[in-house]
Amino acid sequence: MTVADLLPLMRDFESDRVERKESIGDPDKLRKAVCAFANDLAGHGQPGVIFVGLKDDGSCAGLRVTDDLQQKLAFIRDDGLIQPLPSIDVQRLVVDGCELAAVTVWPAVAPPVRYRGVVWVRVGSTTRLATPSDEARLSERRRFRDLPFDLHPISVSTIDDLERSYFERDYLPLAVAPDVLEENRRTLEDKLRALRFLSQDAHLTVVGALVAGRDPQQFLPGAAVQFLRIEGRELTDPIRDEKRLEGRLADVVRRTEEVIEAHNHVAVDFTGAPVEIRRWDYPLAALQQLFRNAVLHRSYESSNAPVRVYWFDDRIEILSPGGPFGHVTDRNFGEPHVSDYRNPHLAEAMRVLGFVQRFGVGIQIARAALRENGNPALEFDVQPTHVLVIVRRHQ
Repeated sequence: MTVADLLPLMRDFESDRVERKESIGDPDKLRKAVCAFANDLAGHGQPGVIFVGLKDDGSCAGLRVTDDLQQKLAFIRDDGLIQPLPSIDVQRLVVDGCELAAVTVWPAVAPPVRYRGVVWVRVGSTTRLATPSDEARLSERRRFRDLPFDLHPISVSTIDDLERSYFERDYLPLAVAPDVLEENRRTLEDKLRALRFLSQDAHLTVVGALVAGRDPQQFLPGAAVQFLRIEGRELTDPIRDEKRLEGRLADVVRRTEEVIEAHNHVAVDFTGAPVEIRRWDYPLAALQQLFRNAVLHRSYESSNAPVRVYWFDDRIEILSPGGPFGHVTDRNFGEPHVSDYRNPHLAEAMRVLGFVQRFGVGIQIARAALRENGNPALEFDVQPTHVLVIVRRHQ
């Protein structure tokens, strides 16, 4: 960074991009700060800077920045205590007669970064231990900087693993305008690549296998739904109905929703009203939104577990493997206008198939439907490894 870049940061308050140290008397704290800036939990995509030679209030500490001091600062990168190796620059500055060293730390390409095996992050002006949720966010960001997982090629697949008739008859006309199809003389391979179902080296992508594969579970065992109807309120109670729903994405979603609808009940109240009042145990619109969210936002990379729909006498539990992603955290989960997409191209396919009309509003639609039907409020258990939503039955 240039001096012109550094000066505004030097004169700013400490933040998640700025820290001040009077000296290097506590190298442990210095390394923790380097580790935290490299992790860039806030996702600025910009470097953090440690100014050595400044007091907390920004005044000069009177430090002499010698060659030896600069070498000790540079050695932080190379001593192997911080892994993977951070990218840092060390500069000597003299500002208004004050000597100081600026240690610029660039965001890591492959977070999380650890100091002595521990992940440190910067939150505001504080360097602290990362929570499991923080680590999950950093790991997802590492993958996000590459191709999203839903575009990864499945190396053992070929175009023969595609259900060609389904793709050309059912999916393609929904994805591409009719006039374009009439003029389109592309080969099947070109059409598949245009919709990101086929990689350049002729392997099905993850989204291609999920949407149009002959047997998606051959490559992605977790791409299924486990449904249990339990006669009671505990997992140990008798099971009335059990299904494992597999196949292409559209078939799995439709068949699961048919099962959900078949188990739902409606009560009719004629008393005290000129017209009958119909109340479902659960509003179907809410269950659809929550279930589709579970399929869309789950991690197909880190877990081979299916989406679970467990139906008890007093509630339904929908579990999606994989914790929150990107801008979504355990703290802001479910808030309006807070959304991110682990599987952006699967999201596109679900829109094409008609399972998603608007993005980022599924939970709000579910909440509104539950309120209108008189059900209790949604409950969430958001963990680094899964998201569980609990829907309580209308009484």
